[in-house]
Amino acid sequence: MVQRRDGLDFGNGIAIDGLPEGGMIQGKLGDEEIILARRGDEVFAVGAKCSHYGGPLAQGLFVGNELRCPWHHACFDLRTGEALRAPAFDPVACWRVERVGSRLFVREQLPRPARRRTHTAGNGRQIPSSVVIIGGGAAGVSAADTLRREGYDGAVTIISADTFAPYDRPNLSKDYLAGTASDEWMPLRSPDYYTDQRIDLVLGSRVTSVDLRRRRTHLDTGRSFEFDRLLLATGADPVHLSIPGAPESTIHYLRTYADGRALAAKAASAKQAIVVGGSFIGLEVAASLRARGLAVHVVARERQPLEHVLGPEIGRFIRSLHEAHGVIFHMEDSVSRVEGQTFFLKSGVTLDADLLVLGVGVRPSIALAEQAGLSVDRGIVVNEYLETSEPGVFAAGDIATWPDTRSGERIRVEHWVVAERQGQVAARNILGFNEKFDAVPFFWTQHFDVSINYVGHAEKWDDIETSGSLEARDCALTYKRAGRALAVATVSRDLQSLQSEAAMEREPHRK
Repeated sequence: MVQRRDGLDFGNGIAIDGLPEGGMIQGKLGDEEIILARRGDEVFAVGAKCSHYGGPLAQGLFVGNELRCPWHHACFDLRTGEALRAPAFDPVACWRVERVGSRLFVREQLPRPARRRTHTAGNGRQIPSSVVIIGGGAAGVSAADTLRREGYDGAVTIISADTFAPYDRPNLSKDYLAGTASDEWMPLRSPDYYTDQRIDLVLGSRVTSVDLRRRRTHLDTGRSFEFDRLLLATGADPVHLSIPGAPESTIHYLRTYADGRALAAKAASAKQAIVVGGSFIGLEVAASLRARGLAVHVVARERQPLEHVLGPEIGRFIRSLHEAHGVIFHMEDSVSRVEGQTFFLKSGVTLDADLLVLGVGVRPSIALAEQAGLSVDRGIVVNEYLETSEPGVFAAGDIATWPDTRSGERIRVEHWVVAERQGQVAARNILGFNEKFDAVPFFWTQHFDVSINYVGHAEKWDDIETSGSLEARDCALTYKRAGRALAVATVSRDLQSLQSEAAMEREPHRK
């Protein structure tokens, strides 16, 4: 755990004995908040705030030569400050540490590491002449960013059906919809970034076909792009429901920035909302709309919200949390028809509302892969390097079904951080790094003032071991099968979440 000393000035030096092996101390150099960390004879000085959302790195975890953020599990190199793993892309600052006798002094800030230069590829491959990325979401933008950070100088093109440049999608159902995050928060990168990095960002264009033999993509605009390597990162699409009497134009979904803007605009004048679906997106929307002051009803087929993902105990807790904030639940129910602004439920209940939001899940967008003849099975089938059945064609994010080394099964995960990390690994493998994707899945969900972190992957379990108290909002739940921990969900135990993730990384992999 980090030591915090009010008023500690690293410019005046500290006794080296005051910084134990594996320990951290937070202090200042001028106006800069800095963390000192010690590993053996090495002492590192890095900025105290995560470059992703400003998370307090002092409350994070020191693993080897890495420092991990407690909020969203970003990872930084203590020697260089480089962001090693999403969701952070930008580095944290580093300072030179000087030892004088038995004291440590923090000196000048160090320059950022020079960009790497990629001249040759690994795994017997040539450096690709061009890379095309289909999809401007988490996996796509992180892949493009990684290609440039690894020193790739060839042509990089992102083709996105979205009309907006890549943005922070998790924020759509959370702070943005709640009205506490402005539009300026949403872009992942500034417009100048794509120009400076020579990334050709083609927006508002949908790829209609991929010709693997000719290595060419065809767009609905009539344009086409040749590629040497291709990354499919098309994400997922919301499941649409047809509700008798409800015109499609009156139903809101929340997947894109345009969806978020339209929903926020409608919520500004609405009085009462119905959210259909007890999914993560549905419940986060319910919390955000309630924060805006709307009356909110949740209609879902399940017995408890999120029960199939997190179990009944957390399901009851999340429901009670929402109910304490005024959300009304209609579980094991559905909307049978709509007449004007009156909604008739299957149970016989009638509700009046002027806003309807559907959050009943998503489906992977794999039509392009099927058209191209790639192997698909509940998603696009990839190997441990995220390469599809066609050499030189990769897939990442919500669409990728990959061999999980911990369970020995093929899995597909629809979470933002997983998509970003897969984009990073896919990019390095496009360059021939031959790097296996074996990151432990991580996601977080936020409901009012409570966040839940989840590491691992447990589609099925036979036991849930609880430590602490959900009611006290201080607990960890471990999902087990045959005595083996598959996943851990935590509330107000960010450090334990990081420790659980690190423990899973050290587990022997299954063949």
